[in-house]
Amino acid sequence: MAKNRYLTTTLPYVNAAPHIGFALEIVQADTVNRYWKMLGDDVFFNTGTDEHGLKIHRKAQDEKKETQAYVDEYASKFKDLKHILGLSGNIHFIRTTDTHHKAAAQEFWKRCAANDDIYKKLYEVKYCVGCELEKTESELVDGKCPIHPSLEIEIINEENYFFRFSKYQQPVLELYEKHPDFVIPNFRFNEIKVFVKNGLEDFSISRLKKKMPWGVPVPGDDDHVMYVWFDALVNYISAIGWPTDMEKFRKYWPVIQFAGKDNLRQQSAMWQAMLMSAGIEPSKQIVIHGFITSDGQKMSKSLGNVVNPLDIVEQYGTDALRYYLLREIPSFDDGDFTLRRFKEVYNADLANGLGNLVARVAKLCEKNDVIFSENNRPTIEPSQSLKQGGFQEHLERFEFNLALEEIWRDIKDMDVRINHDKPWKDSGEGVKQILKEYVRRINNIAHDLQPFLPETAEKILKQFKGPTIKSDKPLFPRLI
Repeated sequence: MAKNRYLTTTLPYVNAAPHIGFALEIVQADTVNRYWKMLGDDVFFNTGTDEHGLKIHRKAQDEKKETQAYVDEYASKFKDLKHILGLSGNIHFIRTTDTHHKAAAQEFWKRCAANDDIYKKLYEVKYCVGCELEKTESELVDGKCPIHPSLEIEIINEENYFFRFSKYQQPVLELYEKHPDFVIPNFRFNEIKVFVKNGLEDFSISRLKKKMPWGVPVPGDDDHVMYVWFDALVNYISAIGWPTDMEKFRKYWPVIQFAGKDNLRQQSAMWQAMLMSAGIEPSKQIVIHGFITSDGQKMSKSLGNVVNPLDIVEQYGTDALRYYLLREIPSFDDGDFTLRRFKEVYNADLANGLGNLVARVAKLCEKNDVIFSENNRPTIEPSQSLKQGGFQEHLERFEFNLALEEIWRDIKDMDVRINHDKPWKDSGEGVKQILKEYVRRINNIAHDLQPFLPETAEKILKQFKGPTIKSDKPLFPRLI
């Protein structure tokens, strides 16, 4: 029976062009989206841009641009990822400067306030502009944020509104207890459990407008704007119509959220407490991925090792990048990207593996005049791995690299089979029957590849649909 499903990425800040770390997140989510759609489910797939906050306001000032013009420019760069990364056509793109979202954020604030979970106080705190988060002394290394060591830690001393995070320690722990797979992978779940068990501190959810004018106005107080995290997290519900289109909201909520490990606290603890405060059911699941390093080093502008996904796609193709991200980068741990390793994987798995198999079988079919009758066209059946459950189980657990291993095992098995059969040594009806079996197996492989490498899968299915099979240009030309 078809299901209504909702999944979302985080919303990246529009203070820089898209990088390969976010490409990993959105390609992972798109793979799940495509898989669910193949099952016949109705999927709402959300991404977008986070456009408020001090960091963005300062960046616009540095570039001597109006802040709205600045975010418009950078939001378009993230919208372009749909084409650059071959994302599914059903993707929804939300911007936190959208009129509906801002109204939803204000309504959300009012509901938390009505529950006595918002109050005002004077405070002093150490703050990392890069993270847009308050930092305790124990979170700093030599007085610096370990994630943004090039930025100075700032001291904020002012009157702000606060959210009663501390009130929700027990309810959040009960949520975790009730849903033992609420956060994937399990080691990240254990990490956030320890954080919550150690006690929660109320956090600031506003900034003085005279110091930071770029934000959603606080309802009933023109001197304050919402703290960026409080505003941005609301996108997960505003994207599906809350609070004005409750029929749509109820159809898709709750959500599965994809996020990086630096978002663990915000997504799996802060946001869940906020939802409880507003009287909304918690998220369904949080899927956490690691970082992508470059030759073992953290990517940073100062080191000059940041990888732009557009550069890779323009030279090697969309599916080559998708394959590397999904197969070579562990689904939940940190992974490394170097052009050297990228080329090795490309040649070994795509050019010499999948591409060579497809070209080999197509050439043999063309040489032997293999023809499928109208009543005997190549059929698509679930691959053997899917029948046995391994492939499907890996996808259900978001283990993208392991699911692809199953497909590449089929590819290697076919190569072994062809080398054993040696169909190039003979001709006649017997060889044609063998080649027709190869065609059916390749169609099954292409079918299973659709969530991962949609462009490549479509090319293979088109080439091998019959009634005749012809050679074509290489799917992945070998790199020298």
